[in-house]
Amino acid sequence: MLTPWGEALDKNAVLQEYPRPQLVRESYYNLNGLWDYAITASDACPGAWDGEILVPFSPEAPLSGVGRILKPGQVLWYRRTLPFAKPDGGRILLHIGAADQRAWVYVNGLLAGTHTGGYTAFTLDMTKLLRDGENILTVAVRDDTDAVPLSRGKQKTKRGGIWYTPQSGIWQTVWAEHVPENYVQALLFTPELPEGRVRWRLAAPAPKGARIEISYQGTPVGSGETDEDGCGSAVLPPEQLHLWSPEAPNLYDVTITLGDDTVRSYFAMRTVGTGKDAAGHPCLLLNGQPYFHHGVLDQGYWPDGLYTAPSDEALIYDITLMKRLGFNMLRKHIKIEPMRWYYHCDRLGMLVWQDMPSGGGQYNLLTISAPLITGVHLKDSHYRLFARTDAEGRDSYTRELEELVAQLQNCPCIVLWVPFNEGWGQFDAKNAVRLLRRLDPTRLIDHASGWHDQGVSDVKSLHVYFKPYRFKPDKKGRVVVLSEFGGYNLPVAGHTWNAKNFGYRGYQTPEALGEAVKTLYETQIVPACKSGLAADVYTQLSDVEDEVNGFVTYDRRVEKLPEALMRAIARELKGD
Repeated sequence: MLTPWGEALDKNAVLQEYPRPQLVRESYYNLNGLWDYAITASDACPGAWDGEILVPFSPEAPLSGVGRILKPGQVLWYRRTLPFAKPDGGRILLHIGAADQRAWVYVNGLLAGTHTGGYTAFTLDMTKLLRDGENILTVAVRDDTDAVPLSRGKQKTKRGGIWYTPQSGIWQTVWAEHVPENYVQALLFTPELPEGRVRWRLAAPAPKGARIEISYQGTPVGSGETDEDGCGSAVLPPEQLHLWSPEAPNLYDVTITLGDDTVRSYFAMRTVGTGKDAAGHPCLLLNGQPYFHHGVLDQGYWPDGLYTAPSDEALIYDITLMKRLGFNMLRKHIKIEPMRWYYHCDRLGMLVWQDMPSGGGQYNLLTISAPLITGVHLKDSHYRLFARTDAEGRDSYTRELEELVAQLQNCPCIVLWVPFNEGWGQFDAKNAVRLLRRLDPTRLIDHASGWHDQGVSDVKSLHVYFKPYRFKPDKKGRVVVLSEFGGYNLPVAGHTWNAKNFGYRGYQTPEALGEAVKTLYETQIVPACKSGLAADVYTQLSDVEDEVNGFVTYDRRVEKLPEALMRAIARELKGD
């Protein structure tokens, strides 16, 4: 099954767009394309190669050209020649957007570095390993999926139902850049309202004296410099204070100059929080005002690329389709996307609830399913019940959560973190909340989406599929959100991944599905909103493998419901 973008894919120009729009530098080498590959049963470098793989698609993805599943214990090897030699000055940095799960990187046969965690980006300085003439880059990846307690998301060795085909190895863009000795390593912009101040923090070997130039639609609106800690701020003129929202996604452009290094970035003036609406109900705030989050569960899977979208246009399609249907929020479910996806949400205007990919051991069916029926919430300090007895796995989760926040913290679209979902590998959620508050005090937290509520986050989070939803205020006075519901399925002939039909209620025609969705919102969600519900998240954006409960088919070729119907529902939720 191919998407339109997968069908039109040019193997000589795969995902060529700049992969990090939040920190753009002119020097850029895109290393996507055909690499040699081999799958071995040991850690020894292969003596012969099995063929070519189209990076950054995983070997399990049809677009990779491989069609093989990496099994636990096996090692996936990559090799290619680099298009540059040792520089006369400065440094050469290698960036790998994501490699699932453990990666070892070699330059000319020498180890450049390692990384554990299949969802976050990592950077290696390979300057000292480069030589004049030809240079060879080799990457080894081991992915044991659910045989180890590392983060794996919805991947499962024995896929089916809500669990999907495992994918392995490099699955985001591989690229390199040439930087001076003193260069901008990271940026963070923090807006403060209503005074209109923006603060910045810049990471560099010697950050003092960097010049910050801010503009809005080409007009200069502010400037400043960094102190010895890389910090500074500027107050925007009142007439140039343009707030960000899904309806008006205003972005400010920034140019940063630090010695010989120049980078471009952007930020938005927006704040999030909790408060009370006009009726006194606890609510979510955007820029200090009550704002209802009308959302969709977004798994980010593709039939031809699995975790990897076949093109930048494919990423844009998913976001703009949901906007056309009247939604203002996507819950990115158990996956971290490439930085360009968040950039598109920033510029197009889409709120994001960001999940942390789940991990742990083999889940206890009673632990992850019973709350759906009984409503019982267990203490997540019981590691055995939550499949979290492995200390290394718990430590890895914490490290990956820190990497997640560091990587995505500068994306204005993200308004809420979700460290755990439905008890899948959940543990010590109170500690996760404390960590998130320390790392990022500017965003909200749903610490246990669905169930096993430990009572410590900003929202009371509910998943309701098998019974009618009736609003109840939270006993602790928290904001109430319906973070999953719906999941009505409609198979479309010629556009299903297989013969199975997984969903929570089945329909055979678009008309029947549309009437059911309309009734669901009008009889359950709209009344709940009037009583104090602050957000809804419908399951889901697209069909995924067995699941046929998306607004669009898995191949993104058939949109199941009319825009007019969904936009009318959105207007009713807003009270228009």
